[in-house]
Amino acid sequence: MSITYVYILQSETNPARHYTGLTDDLKDRLHRHNAGEVTHTKSGGPWKIRTAISFDSRERAAAFEAYLKSHSGRVFASRHF
Repeated sequence: MSITYVYILQSETNPARHYTGLTDDLKDRLHRHNAGEVTHTKSGGPWKIRTAISFDSRERAAAFEAYLKSHSGRVFASRHF
């Protein structure tokens, strides 16, 4: 069974800055963010994982990631995560 994660990163240098993403390998993805290999998070690092949620369905994970990137999803995340 494969696990897919939806994660929210928080910048350690600017705690008001967040990034939401999707991955199958959370540890490697965080390393890539902190190494400057991801365009959207190249500045603002180092990053830490604020929230990570696992899904057994990549499709459901992708739908939840899309929701978190919407206006109502960002409000939800700020209230609950």
